[in-house]
Amino acid sequence: MTWHAYAGEFVVSRWLFQRGLAAIYIVAFATALAQFPALLGERGLLPVPRFVAVVPFRTAPSIFHLHYSDRFFRATAWIGVLLSLAALTGVTDAAPPALSIAMGLVLWALYLSIVNVGQIFYGFGWESMLVEAGFFAAFLGPARQPAPLVVVFLLRWILFRVELGAGLIKLRHDACWRDLTCLFFHYETQPLPNPLSFRAHRLPRLLLRGGVVFSHFVQVVVPFGLFAPRPVAAICAGLAIWHQLMLIASGNYAWLNWLTIVLGVTALDDSVLRPLFPFVPEPALAHPANVAGYGVLAAVTGILSIRPTLNFFSKHQLMNHSYNPLHLVNAYGAFGSVTRERFEVIVEGTAATDADGEWREYEFKAKPGDPMRRPPQMAPYHLRLDWLMWFLPLSVTIVDDQPWLRHVPERWFIRFVEKLLEQDGPVLKLLRSNPFPTTAPARIRATLYRYEFTTPAERKSTGAWWKRRRMGEYLPPVSLDDLRS
Repeated sequence: MTWHAYAGEFVVSRWLFQRGLAAIYIVAFATALAQFPALLGERGLLPVPRFVAVVPFRTAPSIFHLHYSDRFFRATAWIGVLLSLAALTGVTDAAPPALSIAMGLVLWALYLSIVNVGQIFYGFGWESMLVEAGFFAAFLGPARQPAPLVVVFLLRWILFRVELGAGLIKLRHDACWRDLTCLFFHYETQPLPNPLSFRAHRLPRLLLRGGVVFSHFVQVVVPFGLFAPRPVAAICAGLAIWHQLMLIASGNYAWLNWLTIVLGVTALDDSVLRPLFPFVPEPALAHPANVAGYGVLAAVTGILSIRPTLNFFSKHQLMNHSYNPLHLVNAYGAFGSVTRERFEVIVEGTAATDADGEWREYEFKAKPGDPMRRPPQMAPYHLRLDWLMWFLPLSVTIVDDQPWLRHVPERWFIRFVEKLLEQDGPVLKLLRSNPFPTTAPARIRATLYRYEFTTPAERKSTGAWWKRRRMGEYLPPVSLDDLRS
């Protein structure tokens, strides 16, 4: 069987993968345009200029080491959107192979530049996953040439590490994954529940246990079939895709699940996909360009894969870890531990300077706040501020029904409070509502609440999705003078 004959079995899957990845790139760059300046811009919570002043280029390569301004950032992100649109609409398929690869690498470099200065706001596993997938996808070239088989397998290698890493981290890190009870808690305590999370939480416990068994099978056993001959590879990819669709239906995980599905498409050959997509054209060229270059790519990837592979066997397995500043060949994983109770930090402000003032809540776009509000569906859009708010209570220990902070609040959170006191427009746009539309609050506080889903009967009688109980103080009332003194 020739290289061309075998690679020709992935014409449709390559076409679908490239367009799916382009769509995710568009979401990622659009998310950055909407949120990055407020979070990381010149006057952001963690300004990029301060970061690049102390972190060298070799540690976090980024074009923003050369120059940063909010205007320059927006221009960079818009270039990313336009290049992604070109890939989505097939414009890059009309380019010569070398130019098509170059455009893909520019997309990768642009998003890498954002991730590498994004600090905690870009510390999520799916950021590195998109960077890595974007790098290898660039070498697929235009659809006018056959899909390079080595690149198809390298993309499956990402999917393998995503799935197996997630499966092993679960089995190692939390007993509830081993006794099959994690889903008793997960739908209620996950970072950003969606409308179906409420129903999933009330499913029969036998069904929830079965969901854990299915998750283990898909993430620990199925990945090894991704490199098997057809139809085994296609069946394994189908199981992985179905699992991701279930996760999409029951939670908000930005583009993590969608990117995993797109990677799963690379294990579906044309015998499966051609009847569904008969309009995808066959390659016009006879062979992929620069076959020797793909051999070098495979060899370098093999070397970079040594440490992530050893990580699978480590008792101290790393989750969502990059071994190099280019975010290539990373270790992945998700939900190594599942919280049993849901706590939320509720941010409140008052116009009064004394203790008797009325406190009003700030409402976030997706994280639980008002118990009457239905959990929204936001993914694949990524609400970075809402996600980080979920992490805050993880630093709290409840002792005698009172919260105790194990360390001081995060620096970004203190800056966030300061911005609210300043009535900062860009930061306020990251929220769903501003309870002080005309004048800035005099003081801000943060209160810790325990949240639970209501029962179906409570939901029917009260209309509430959540019930909550005040646990205590997370941040005492502070004014601008307090923060600046």
